[in-house]
Amino acid sequence: MMKSAEVLRLEQVFKSFPATLRGGPPIQILEGIDLNLERSKSIAITGNSGSGKSTLLQISAGLMQCDSGKIWFEEQDISRLDDDALSQLRSRSMGFIFQSSLLLDDFTALENVQIPAMIAGKSEKQAKQQALEMLSTVGMQDRLHHTSDQLSGGERQRVAIARALVNSPTVIFADEPTGSLDERNASVVEDLLFSLVEQQQVALMLITHNNSFAQRCDIVYHLHDRKVEVSS
Repeated sequence: MMKSAEVLRLEQVFKSFPATLRGGPPIQILEGIDLNLERSKSIAITGNSGSGKSTLLQISAGLMQCDSGKIWFEEQDISRLDDDALSQLRSRSMGFIFQSSLLLDDFTALENVQIPAMIAGKSEKQAKQQALEMLSTVGMQDRLHHTSDQLSGGERQRVAIARALVNSPTVIFADEPTGSLDERNASVVEDLLFSLVEQQQVALMLITHNNSFAQRCDIVYHLHDRKVEVSS
């Protein structure tokens, strides 16, 4: 059983993919992964391209099944949940930020943040109010009615952060959230993300190749040769 402070625990997680050559052995990606994430804490996963960082994040969030092992989230073994239950869990307790903001092109910043709240069961009025509050928190109150193509890359990522936090999740999963930004905008987004993690008391799993970004987390795990180790 998980401790009360823990929101995520991986126990002996293995993952492989089919061979690229017909008849070849499966390609082992993750091997015996153990890690945990506590409330209001942040962990970074670093490693070379192709090492399995994004795969690890997707398994942790129930977006991909592991071959074996257990993934505990809020005291539930999510490997035992069906697709509907997993979808509800993600909507209620998880927020996602990716390298590309993945905003809906024909919708405004306000609508992009409002939609996840409505999907989670909020009324249109409640969802709009929550979206307004989050967009104000990330400094986008003057860009509410701009569509994504009218926003800069940094602004789109701030909207993506607001969207990730609009349902007050337990954990944010962030996969290279500053990877497509220039140095100045990346710094702004980094500062904002860690500030909000502290203010909202949300846990953060960060995938990044940026060592200085990773070092701002409470714990840094390095993924190498299919295993993770705590980086010094």
